[in-house]
Amino acid sequence: MPLLQVENVSVHYGKAQALENVSIHIHEGRVRLIVGLNGAGKTTLFNTISGFLPYSGEISAAAKSCAARAPRRSPAAASCMPESRELFGEMSVRENLDLGGQHLEDEARAKQLAWFVPSCFPILKEAAGARWRRRCSGGEQQMLAIGRALMMQPQILILDEPTLGLCTGHPRAIVEGANECCGRPRRSTVLLGEQNVTFALPPADRAMCSSMHGSSGRGDPGRFASEVGADFL
Repeated sequence: MPLLQVENVSVHYGKAQALENVSIHIHEGRVRLIVGLNGAGKTTLFNTISGFLPYSGEISAAAKSCAARAPRRSPAAASCMPESRELFGEMSVRENLDLGGQHLEDEARAKQLAWFVPSCFPILKEAAGARWRRRCSGGEQQMLAIGRALMMQPQILILDEPTLGLCTGHPRAIVEGANECCGRPRRSTVLLGEQNVTFALPPADRAMCSSMHGSSGRGDPGRFASEVGADFL
């Protein structure tokens, strides 16, 4: 039984249709990649799964319908790293991270920090007491946004364009750390939306191409790369 099932979901913004009959099945502990250019509906899909948008169709998690749930009761404790990051500029790096883990006991929050900071983004440890707006580069801000989502210990981790804003000359450790976050926490099911296929394919178990009119090119990463990936690489 898939942990998350999205069946024939359609979304409208007024009279404009943003998604049309999109279906996705994600099993526990898997990384599902959704590739698509800007305007293909990736963010709309993620916001719909998170409970922010009305939709037609069916969304269920662990065999339970998610219809009419508030965002705070989003399916299977989903946690989304939004494309716009939504960090708090007047708070320190550590305070932004603690905000993601505010529901945890002090010991559990410290344990979660001890896992992902050294393993994924050790550079954040150096900036822990600084305000991110003054201290963090664009890549470090992206790491912080991913880290805050991980602090929630979600069953479903949604990453919306995690490499957005990372230039090709950015330190390799940042991209490697993002890959570590996508691939290592197998207790989480990862839904990854990306334009950067080179980054996103290695940690993925399955991939699909998204457009405003549905999805295509589903399959394992190797098949996807040979049949569809050439258009994005």
